[in-house]
Amino acid sequence: MALIIDLKPSERIIIGDALITNDDARTRLHIEGDAPILREKDILRPDDADSPSKRVYLMIQLMYLSKTPEDLHHDYFKAVKEIQGAAPSTSVLFMKINDYILDGQYYKALKEARVLIDYEKELVAHATA
Repeated sequence: MALIIDLKPSERIIIGDALITNDDARTRLHIEGDAPILREKDILRPDDADSPSKRVYLMIQLMYLSKTPEDLHHDYFKAVKEIQGAAPSTSVLFMKINDYILDGQYYKALKEARVLIDYEKELVAHATA
């Protein structure tokens, strides 16, 4: 069964190694195959990874798009250890993310990393209040 994606005008999407930019009209794509796919709303640029959880998200994004994601595991787990040391309450979130990563389910890990980013925002808000 094909994945169906509706793109807004000028919306970008990554499919495999290609960055695709939609024209100025709405488009519907039917995609079959196993290539990694990221919509623009899910893409984090390196310059925007301005917090520990966003850097983790970026690492997972790179794993998802990589042909050799295991090459990034060491740096990822090092970052996780540092974050958990500073904020032990993140451990529960990382358990789920780590399970997905170790199981090769990088897209699911990426979605869980969004939860981590939201949690980090809450922690920072409480710390500055």
